[in-house]
Amino acid sequence: MAVEITWWGHATVTVRDSGVRVLTDPLFVRRLAHLRRRRGAVPPPAAARADVVLVSHLHADHLHVRSLDRLADGTTVLLPRGALTAVPGLRRVRARLRLVEITAGETLEFGEVTVRAVPAVHDGRRLPYGRQRVAALGYVVAGEARTYFAGDTGLFDAMAEAVGPCDIALLPVGGWGPFLGHGHLDAARAARALADLAPRAAVPVHYGTYWPIAMDAVRPHEFHTPGEEFVRLAARLAPRVTVHRLDHGESVLVAGAGRESAG
Repeated sequence: MAVEITWWGHATVTVRDSGVRVLTDPLFVRRLAHLRRRRGAVPPPAAARADVVLVSHLHADHLHVRSLDRLADGTTVLLPRGALTAVPGLRRVRARLRLVEITAGETLEFGEVTVRAVPAVHDGRRLPYGRQRVAALGYVVAGEARTYFAGDTGLFDAMAEAVGPCDIALLPVGGWGPFLGHGHLDAARAARALADLAPRAAVPVHYGTYWPIAMDAVRPHEFHTPGEEFVRLAARLAPRVTVHRLDHGESVLVAGAGRESAG
């Protein structure tokens, strides 16, 4: 069987594995504060269909309450532990959705798929509200294949060890502004991470979707080029990995590794 990966833009991806629909960091709006969606249509209602939703960290472009409100009643949403306290706005969806806090190292089962939370190196605060930090997470979805969703993270020494063997890597390669600070992957750092992780396939995400309003002329290549740059650098640093650079709303089928090796 194959695993289907659909990129909706930014860090929002649907992973269909073993009949289970896993949705990452849903963001279904045209504008978020000072950010405007400049490429790709707002995802259609079908994008909100999910059996389980993975939220990597508390920043509003990854934990977006209005987008969570589009999910069907009873949908399970995994959140970094502490999110329910740090984000009061989650009260508006708490009665409808199954909100489950999780920490790195924990594993949950959903039908034929298991989801394991793994560490990430990224600012865990719910900006701009106070100083409470909640650890950012990545996730490994294991069924027919092992798919690593990195969320937002910097490159760290123990990344490959923490993630473990994976078949598909969904890696952030850009941002939503002209500069990327600590705790992010740009195209070069993502290619280095890819070489360490050594999956069979990769999909670049978190680039070319949102950009600050009125900043079109400020380092525009940081918006347009990270995907292509990642493909170029990955070919040099991780030549055995097949990189699929998707358009917004586009899907790719990746052959599964089989149950025995994916568990």
